[in-house]
Amino acid sequence: MNTVLAAEPAVDEGMASVSDALIIAMIVTYAIALFLFAVEAAYGRRKAIKAERLVGVGASGADEDGMEVNLRAPDPETSASQHILGNVALGVTVLGFLLNLGQIVTRGLAADRWPWGNMFEFVVAVCLCSVAAFLFGAIRYKARYLGTFVLVPVLLLLGIAAKWLYSEAGPVIPALDSYWIAIHVSAAILATGAFMVSGAAAITYLLAQRTEAKRARGETVTGIAAKLPSSELLDRVSHRFVVLAFPLWTFGIIAGAIWADEAWGRFWGWDPKEVWSFITWVVYAAYLHARATAGWRGTKATVIGLVGFACLLFNFFGVNYLFSGLHSYA
Repeated sequence: MNTVLAAEPAVDEGMASVSDALIIAMIVTYAIALFLFAVEAAYGRRKAIKAERLVGVGASGADEDGMEVNLRAPDPETSASQHILGNVALGVTVLGFLLNLGQIVTRGLAADRWPWGNMFEFVVAVCLCSVAAFLFGAIRYKARYLGTFVLVPVLLLLGIAAKWLYSEAGPVIPALDSYWIAIHVSAAILATGAFMVSGAAAITYLLAQRTEAKRARGETVTGIAAKLPSSELLDRVSHRFVVLAFPLWTFGIIAGAIWADEAWGRFWGWDPKEVWSFITWVVYAAYLHARATAGWRGTKATVIGLVGFACLLFNFFGVNYLFSGLHSYA
């Protein structure tokens, strides 16, 4: 007896093959960039970076004599190891970013859907946003020195994705077949990418602070640690990326609640993913509140930020694999 099965959406095998090839290409490219950033960090010369900051002058841009002045001046604390290879590394990172973007686009074309319907695709998209956030920081805040600390977790995540999370391009489960995936999940991906750069800056801050403490005790510091930028600068960079990511994360939670109401008939059901997303939101809200009201800077604020980052990572990996729930798509 013949059985008629419902036809599944066809997969473009050609695009799927291109997407799979780009996975290896972008991993190799990011690895080369990481090596070049590490060489710059280790062998470059510590120089002042021509970053700019607002200086204390009148709103009109004039000094006490009425003369026009430049509202932006070099930040003396912005210094880090620099080498010509750092510029090459930045260019290689841009190439890796384009390959990463191409992999996501071809994956979406192959499956004819938004290309973040499973853990593999989500990880690749988060890595793309992390690199994009780093490139933004390298251009806007002259934070090229974070290249090593951002690309290490990016490569680890891509390795995990390629080795253990990979799945063939194909249709998503019915629960994810909605336009809300382009809204809710996209916001979560963008926020996670910015939080990753903030976490990298926070970890680098702790290393820089330890180095400064050793110098204060008269100890000699060598290697990459000796060429890290000031801890105060890293604290500011970490804070700026939390400020960027937090509204996106907030919007993602709200959009997820609206989607949950459409899909499951309730805005909030204390699903493990919902709970840990909210816990992450609370911790980062506490971080921003402490900086804004209590004036916390440095170690205290960094510890709170890293707790938030740990909650984010647990929500990312732990919830999907340790708990069962409506969001267990791994």
